[in-house]
Amino acid sequence: MNQGPAFTNTIALQVDEFTPSFEAQIGPVLAEVFAREQQDLRRAGLPQGIARVGDTLPDSFLYDAGGQRLRLSEVLGAASAIIVFYRGSWCPYCSIALKTYQRELRPVVEGFGTRLIAISPQEPDSAVQAARDDGLHFALYADRGNALAARLGIVTVPSPDVVRAQAALGIDVAGLNMDGTGAIPFPTVVVADATGTIRLIDPRVDYTTRTETCDIIDALVAL
Repeated sequence: MNQGPAFTNTIALQVDEFTPSFEAQIGPVLAEVFAREQQDLRRAGLPQGIARVGDTLPDSFLYDAGGQRLRLSEVLGAASAIIVFYRGSWCPYCSIALKTYQRELRPVVEGFGTRLIAISPQEPDSAVQAARDDGLHFALYADRGNALAARLGIVTVPSPDVVRAQAALGIDVAGLNMDGTGAIPFPTVVVADATGTIRLIDPRVDYTTRTETCDIIDALVAL
């Protein structure tokens, strides 16, 4: 049972409100490409080899807003952590999730002494600028080449049809990513305790769905 506060404006509700206007904006042809992508992702399901609850959180290099290379273990120190893997600042569903986490999680994690960070493969300077433009104040880090995401088993590559549809909207994922490829993580929330043991890992193959705040808080309460 959820022990945290009640959140009525869930991510799922926000997505339900956002998607029709987004699809109307981009038009039926592109909307169909993305709808087919989501169907294919759901049909394929999660890949083999994804990290599990009880596994040790792998260490890897990340890059901060200034481009400095740091190990994840340095970033987290001895604290428990909520790690949000997102596709990039270009993804409107990521923006919805991050804004929700900022609003609902940041006040909570201070009381738990927990680190809250967000990670994408995007160049750190462009990610930080986009976050500022979006009113976000997350601790953002770049995962060059999806190195950490790959160790967790949560990396995917969009199909050529999707890449063309993104380009039609002016989105160049490969151009934004640090390694110049279009690989991205499945949107995933990881909660790890102070020993680095994974207590929650929730990868979402359909990027229009996200881990709800109440489930993250439940994992924190259970630490």
